[in-house]
Amino acid sequence: MPVTTSLQTKKKRRQVRRIFLTVNNRKIELEVGDGPGQIVPSHTLAHTLRETLGLTETKVSCDHGACGSCTVLIDGEPRLSCLTLTVECAEKTIITIEGLPDQEGNLDPLQQAFIDHNAFQCGFCTPGMILSARALLSAHPSPSEDQITEALSGHFCRCISHYQVIKAVKSVSDKG
Repeated sequence: MPVTTSLQTKKKRRQVRRIFLTVNNRKIELEVGDGPGQIVPSHTLAHTLRETLGLTETKVSCDHGACGSCTVLIDGEPRLSCLTLTVECAEKTIITIEGLPDQEGNLDPLQQAFIDHNAFQCGFCTPGMILSARALLSAHPSPSEDQITEALSGHFCRCISHYQVIKAVKSVSDKG
């Protein structure tokens, strides 16, 4: 007869926790635990979005909160998904870049403005910048150039100057 160790007994007693969140207007239920198909409590939101939900447009570059590439909106506020645990997002609403187009697939005006103003090159950091700019415009529909610069200050891009990005954001605010 096999001997059951206290560690095995503890593992058997672990409870599975269910959390609910809304991602891009879709209700999601996740199981938190250490079993198959479950997310572990230490999973970051970036990991869950990319690996569990298949939303790969949330980019992870530095994985330390220094570049802004992984920015998503959590309850309307820009947050670094590489530093946010998924379990912290229970009962929250998350918007990724995939959630910005409307029901018919039309781009958000900010996405179109980035295209129109060539405010991207490789595009890796673009989703995070657009989401930070979307949060700014939601809070301040007519921001000053300084406010735009401040809102984007946590984003590091090696490809472009931020001048095109500022112009793109300003063009959307000018249109109202």
